[in-house]
Amino acid sequence: MKSRSRALLDKSLGAVLSAMEIYNKPDFYYREETFSILMVNAWELLLKARLLQLSNNKVASIVKYEKRQNADGSTSEKLYRSYSRSGNVKTVSLFVAYDLIINEYGDKLDNLVRKNLEALIEIRDNSVHFLNKDFELKRKIFEIGTASLKNYLNLVIKWFGVDLSKYNFFLMPMAFIRDFHKAKVVSLTIQEKKLIKFVENLQSKVEDDETKDFNLALEVSVHLKRASSTTTTNTITISNDPNAPVVRLSEEDIREKYPWDYAVLTTRLKKRYNDFKCNQDYHGIRKPLESDEKYCNTRLLDPGNPSSSKKIFYNPNILKEFDKHYNKS
Repeated sequence: MKSRSRALLDKSLGAVLSAMEIYNKPDFYYREETFSILMVNAWELLLKARLLQLSNNKVASIVKYEKRQNADGSTSEKLYRSYSRSGNVKTVSLFVAYDLIINEYGDKLDNLVRKNLEALIEIRDNSVHFLNKDFELKRKIFEIGTASLKNYLNLVIKWFGVDLSKYNFFLMPMAFIRDFHKAKVVSLTIQEKKLIKFVENLQSKVEDDETKDFNLALEVSVHLKRASSTTTTNTITISNDPNAPVVRLSEEDIREKYPWDYAVLTTRLKKRYNDFKCNQDYHGIRKPLESDEKYCNTRLLDPGNPSSSKKIFYNPNILKEFDKHYNKS
């Protein structure tokens, strides 16, 4: 049976695949608008899946809580679950989930990921104002969308270790899906001008290196080249075939069982106990537990070299051991 975090991740992957399928259609009138809506949805589901993974699949980690109005008109101190009009529990929004991952669990996210999401959400929110004939706006959306897809895939692999070899994750360059050389020159509306200015302002405030793992926007250059069937090249592909001469990705189960690194573990302990300190006592408790496979998994940078650099990951159930030494807040 799938865990809650994996089920939510599968929904997220479904949304991103739908977004790419629609964007890459030869002729689709609402291309950019639909892509932005589905891509934002995919991101929200991914971030909530990560929250579930970090919280040992506790639903409460993604539930929205809010204060209520008391009978005397004052606001309650206690937080209550928030419900929709249909009576279902509401879950946290995209940026609330993003902040919880960082602040509650100590996980690291590149600031360019947030900037890209801000641009993508602004595109979604302004979608009703788009004119599909304007090429400049389409180009901006393509650049933001390409970077968003790259960021998304890097985090899926980093967080969940999922094998993505069966998918082709790319946005087709506009040169292949429409005759952009004949794009009509259409005057931008006031709303479109504001949107482009917003995106360009975000870009002006960051250093965006396409060689890094995460980006705000990416430009794509298309070059046509004749392929020779007689040319022999060495290529590297992603595969889960144990007999293939390739690098295999087999980390999904490990990531599911051991989602915390040292920073996340330490952050959770600080949140959980009122007398916790990151000192020698803490390290003395933690070190012996790292040899227990119930709680820890050690990954080598080079699996074939036992003396290579290593990183330790933790199962959330390790908290039970720390409960014996510290007092809960």
